Amino acid sequence: MRILSSDVSARVGDSITVKGWVQSRRDHGGLIFIDIRDHQGITQLVIQPETAEAFATAEQLRDEFVISASGLVRERAEHLKNPNITTGGVEIKVDELTILNRSEPLPIQLHGEAMASEDLRLKYRYLDLRRPKMQTMLKKRAESYKRIRDFMEANEFTEVTTPIIANSSPEGARDFLVPSRIHPGTFYALPQAPQQFKQLLMVGGVARYYQIAACFRDEDPRADRLYGEFYQLDLEMSFVEDGEEVRRLTEPLIKSLTTDFAGKQLLSQDIPRITYQDAMERFGSDKPDLRYGMELCELSDVLVDSKFGVFASALQAGGCVKAICVKAASGLSRSQIDSFTLVAKAEGAGGLAYLTFEAGEIKSPIAKFLEPSELAAIAAKTGAVDGDIVFFGADQRPVVNKVLGRLRVEFANHFKLKDPDVIALCWIIDFPFYELDDTTKKLDFGHNPFSMPKGGLEALHGADKLAIVADQYDMVMNGYEICSGGVRNHNPEIMYEVFAVLGFDQAYVDKRFGAMIGAFKYGAPPHAGCAFGIDRILMELTGEQNIREVVAFPKNGSGVDVMMNSPSGVEAAQLKELHIETVETDS
Repeated sequence: MRILSSDVSARVGDSITVKGWVQSRRDHGGLIFIDIRDHQGITQLVIQPETAEAFATAEQLRDEFVISASGLVRERAEHLKNPNITTGGVEIKVDELTILNRSEPLPIQLHGEAMASEDLRLKYRYLDLRRPKMQTMLKKRAESYKRIRDFMEANEFTEVTTPIIANSSPEGARDFLVPSRIHPGTFYALPQAPQQFKQLLMVGGVARYYQIAACFRDEDPRADRLYGEFYQLDLEMSFVEDGEEVRRLTEPLIKSLTTDFAGKQLLSQDIPRITYQDAMERFGSDKPDLRYGMELCELSDVLVDSKFGVFASALQAGGCVKAICVKAASGLSRSQIDSFTLVAKAEGAGGLAYLTFEAGEIKSPIAKFLEPSELAAIAAKTGAVDGDIVFFGADQRPVVNKVLGRLRVEFANHFKLKDPDVIALCWIIDFPFYELDDTTKKLDFGHNPFSMPKGGLEALHGADKLAIVADQYDMVMNGYEICSGGVRNHNPEIMYEVFAVLGFDQAYVDKRFGAMIGAFKYGAPPHAGCAFGIDRILMELTGEQNIREVVAFPKNGSGVDVMMNSPSGVEAAQLKELHIETVETDS
């Protein structure tokens, strides 16, 4: 019977068989030592010349050969014990050794500090997965799935699998389209989320639904977002009219994953609720990291009569002046401040004004343009003391918030304020239902059209459409959005009006969302739900900086599967069968 490495230490005096990969081979004259590795660890084998056949086989072994070894488990001499591995107190004296498969020299290194490039690791991912870190990650992912399912089932949710080949849905990203062979000229779409299906389940009488859903979005990849496909805990609850019910039910799961699963510390057991507007004003982001302070400070009121041209111009144009106080930052060099200035300019600022508080003085090129009373008011409102630097933003309010919000993150990175052992959670609530498109300057949905506008039809009939608030909420973990949800719009009349505000008629709504809008006409219960991004949660809870490290077979940073060589061309016959032609474009 095969014994795993984790059980070897308990089998002293027994004859056992172990199987795995050769981690290393050491020839010490009359003895050969082999470290054999399985998915649970490493065990040392000892092969002596007296076992001629086994010894001859051992001489052929190279790294990553797959072998089977049988022999007697014995304790190592005290001075030869290795405390760094779980089986370091024992070894197996081998009397039978078999090569199960040979290995060519590996194209990537699996052990030690030197790591291959990401593309090379992904090309040989099946080898990269042999690394203990990746084995541990796969186990952690499986454990997280089990914890999630246990929690959902304990709270009486029913797991339902929704279709993968579905219809196009406005979830805010590009669809992956699937041409239909039997219905020429038409397309399915891979679901960006199971949004419509889970709402239809509520109409169908399912009280509480969930699934660990595969979702597909044609978005550009980045460090915290996988390309193509990702997984989310999708859930929905019927007869719920207040998002707080969903938030309170799901909080214990995320807290448990943080403390019991990941072994990390919660910044606070009470998860704050912050309105979208408040988050933008205080943090310059709807995804604030609460592990550190540096909140944006409003200074427009104390600088309203300022003679400093940059501040005066912004305020006269209806903008604002705000600031961030960076503690113990007076040691920043000129070149470092210049690098932060470049960040500010990239976000739309004209420059980056600042005041340095040092040795009882305020030093800055702009200090001479400010009255003593203004300098005192700035210090009082920002809490600046000796050793601090106050950085300013002066422009239209959205620009100021965006610039200072980005700088807040950059300062936290520079001064290492993000404690990796602490998890800070918050809920962002009351998102704008509509917003102005940056390009067209026309009214558009802030997120998606399926949330219930607070105030219902009456709010939609109001004059200021940008003032309408959606009963929508996101959970944020250490500056990452990990959940999005809302109270759903289950009323056909309100759904039609939501689109009418943007100029779409009932025929458009019926065409795009016919099944859902039709179902709502047959007694749809009020319902609400959300979806948690499992990959992003795992990335943060395991301390990874790149989300591709928590997935077995991810695409690379360019959205290419370098292992399977996809995307790739297909045979002309296949395209013809699908009634598709490819068109060459200028590169």
